[in-house]
Amino acid sequence: MMDSTSTEPATKEALRAQILELVAQYHGVAFPARPFVPGVTPVPISGRVFDAADMQSLVDSGLDFWLTTGRFASQFEKEFAQVTGARTATLVNSGSSANLLALTALTSPKLGERQLKPGDEVITVASGFPTTVNPIIQNGLVPVFVDVQLATYDVDVSQLEPALSDRTRAVMLAHTLGNPFDLAAVTAFCRKHNLWLVEDCCDALGATFGGKNVGTFGDVATVSFYPAHHITMGEGGAVLTNGPKLKTLVESFRDWGRDCWCEPGKDNTCGKRFDWQLGQLPFGFDHKYTYSHIGYNLKATDMQAAVGVSQLRKLPEFIAARRRNFQYLHEGLKDLGDVLLLPQATPGSEPSWFGFPLAVRPEATFTREQLIRHLDGKKIGTRLLFGGNLLRQPAYANVQHRRIGELPNSDFVMNRVLWLGVYPGLTDTHLDYVIEMIRRFARS
Repeated sequence: MMDSTSTEPATKEALRAQILELVAQYHGVAFPARPFVPGVTPVPISGRVFDAADMQSLVDSGLDFWLTTGRFASQFEKEFAQVTGARTATLVNSGSSANLLALTALTSPKLGERQLKPGDEVITVASGFPTTVNPIIQNGLVPVFVDVQLATYDVDVSQLEPALSDRTRAVMLAHTLGNPFDLAAVTAFCRKHNLWLVEDCCDALGATFGGKNVGTFGDVATVSFYPAHHITMGEGGAVLTNGPKLKTLVESFRDWGRDCWCEPGKDNTCGKRFDWQLGQLPFGFDHKYTYSHIGYNLKATDMQAAVGVSQLRKLPEFIAARRRNFQYLHEGLKDLGDVLLLPQATPGSEPSWFGFPLAVRPEATFTREQLIRHLDGKKIGTRLLFGGNLLRQPAYANVQHRRIGELPNSDFVMNRVLWLGVYPGLTDTHLDYVIEMIRRFARS
């Protein structure tokens, strides 16, 4: 802290240091650890886990007053790509936007014969989160819905070949609740038929398959930084790819559809800003105002990125805590297998669990709704497995699509599956209480 009696003028750097020190003190006062009181203190399904360093990074960015993408965004993109093993990471304003951009990039005319066009088909699952499917519909493509397997809740790979048609051009799938789908089978299918693969890793940061990080198998992959996810920026997401051309296309659609790839505040990266002739524009038309796609503005702010830079340093311990909490619940509930279907990891994978899925078996003497109401009354948070069978949702009632069979397991998910939290803010005391309340109800 600076001496308030000093007559020397304060420097910008000294004031910044003083502010950041006060932020750390504020965090300690405003966000103290609180004791857990069973039945009184809520057990959330998810939540932000942050410390003084995260708050300091946020304020550090705010003091720059560079409100759009800036130095923290550039730093995060480089560090995040290194952590995931991808060649590049493009920061965006949400995981849903990341999904939209990842698929929309594949509709670019610059991809030639591999460009996705209206009417082309994209294979996906019926049981999942809407924004894995919505980009297919929003781009005038046709979703082809296949079923999932029970216990893993990932794609039933035996349905991939039956789903194939002469219009199939891509596969877009999520790693459900952090459990990788069978990437060996899916990537082999995509290679065999020359299909694009979009990996939705929004729930699965840090998961591996065959020892390799998810997000590095597909042509493009996506991640979310919503508060419920493995690290948070509040809002935020990223698109991963190993292809330089795909990275340029993602950035174009993210940044208004422009053809220029200059960073914000920079000019003439290409060295010929006024020497282009594209479309029916006159020769020399400013490349910064030349648009090759129908795009959006889906950039994140530098303040979001600043939080992400700090959170990224805690990612290994966050992943370890999620895995430990998952295993703790599994061990505590394993003898209820006669009434509850416990989750299973996909063979060959090491999940980075987003949640603990639990299904009430048909032979149980209680329903999922009764179990949820019981847990809710005990202040234990639960969620359904996203949209259940999306084809039963009102938003998809009139969507053009194909489906493979009757999707019985997607209906099972819709009717019988819930999930519990495993996020790093939960302790053994929380989990012991959750286990006790479930066991007491199941055996009552």
